Amino acid sequence: MSDTPAWTVGRLLTWTTDYLREHEAENPRLDAEVLLAEARGCDRIDLYTAFDEPATEETRVAFRELVRRRAAGMPVAYLVGHREFYALDFHVTPDVLIPRPETEFVIIALLDLVKQADRDEQPLRIADVGTGSGVLAVCAAKHVPQCSVLAIDRSAAALRVARRNVQQHDVSERVELLQSDLFDVVPPEAVFDFVLSNPPYVSSKEYDELPRDVRDYEPRLALEGGPGGTDIIVRLIEQAAPRLRRGGWIVLEISPMIERDVVGLLEPSGDWEVGPVVKDLTGLARVVQARRR
Repeated sequence: MSDTPAWTVGRLLTWTTDYLREHEAENPRLDAEVLLAEARGCDRIDLYTAFDEPATEETRVAFRELVRRRAAGMPVAYLVGHREFYALDFHVTPDVLIPRPETEFVIIALLDLVKQADRDEQPLRIADVGTGSGVLAVCAAKHVPQCSVLAIDRSAAALRVARRNVQQHDVSERVELLQSDLFDVVPPEAVFDFVLSNPPYVSSKEYDELPRDVRDYEPRLALEGGPGGTDIIVRLIEQAAPRLRRGGWIVLEISPMIERDVVGLLEPSGDWEVGPVVKDLTGLARVVQARRR
């Protein structure tokens, strides 16, 4: 009889957490749990009642491969194929950015503005520019009654991911997908109440310094915003002004490091009245919002 301890769920998690920590994973315990749940085909919470259960050979083989790829830098969300955002589960692939908690502040800002809006019963029209996986478009459709959403992205591959999420969350009737570089091919008569965007806002220098699991795996097109991080934002602000009805809002996720630059793009223009900058739970600027005069 072997004296070697069995590879139980608990032992696998302990060993893998240490292993991933050595490979500079930011959240090694969480990564280990998510990957083991994927390998076992269970919810992560189920692991807590199974610590003493031996893992099957099939589970260990699948888990070993996931851990190997994670240690090499592949983000967990791409390994398992999904990520939670605003309490909903979204399909993700390396063709789209991985949804992050910071982007939820765009939805929070939108919902606050909708509550404050003086409007009749006409459905609101929302444009989500650079939709990626479609998280903003889907959440807007889910939480803003009767709105219609135009979800725009220049990447056909990203739009395929967004389409799957739109269908998964049963909002196909209210979300239209369009391949376009910003508003380039949006019909000129299309006017919106809100323009939402999580645009590329990482400067070229910052991009080179990103963690490897971001820099080497997530789409550069959706991250880098030029030397100062504002190249796409400049174009978006210019194109959004004639696309918004008077009194409509543009709501932009930003990096705290470019807050002044983005506000400075809006304030001198006669088109915009800048609203309060939305800050995250640590007090960092995350969303710039401005109303069309």
